[in-house]
Amino acid sequence: MKNYLLTPSNHFNLANLFTFVNITMGLMAIYLITEGIYMWAIVALWIGGAFDIFDGKIARKFNLSNEFGIQIDSFADFISFVMAPSFLVFQAVFSSHADIPLWLSAPFFIIYIISGLRRLIQFNINSDAGEVTKYFTGVPTPLGAILLWLVYLTFAYDIITSGYVILASIIAIGFLLNSKVKIPHP
Repeated sequence: MKNYLLTPSNHFNLANLFTFVNITMGLMAIYLITEGIYMWAIVALWIGGAFDIFDGKIARKFNLSNEFGIQIDSFADFISFVMAPSFLVFQAVFSSHADIPLWLSAPFFIIYIISGLRRLIQFNINSDAGEVTKYFTGVPTPLGAILLWLVYLTFAYDIITSGYVILASIIAIGFLLNSKVKIPHP
């Protein structure tokens, strides 16, 4: 009997199930952010990140890579590593930050989100199923999410209190997503 969890043509194969957990964690994080429960949102995103690491490893080990997997992985990355972390910083910092109004800070986050989406689309256009390059060109979205998390931490621990510095950081990270910087693939 054929094992459908290890069948590349099955959209619910083992690798994609891990990706679906990543999507679930990203959606849970967005909900938690709307409730102001930032620490548990971060935990959900880290869990999603762990599943993101393993979905690719499982896909390569069991030869489950296919076009659907590439697309769904980027969709998961968009939710968990672009939307949720940027929403976290936006909500945690600018919903309560008095020196910059929301209407002024929102475009910076929109630019970041579009930068992340552009990076993922370009990555998909340049990807072949099952192929792993030695380097990423530009900062990968999971690393961008970690950088956004660090921005959040600098605000949460009163290291950086200027909303303008935080907005400049958001734009800088967004630029790095689509830069020519070479990042070694783990």
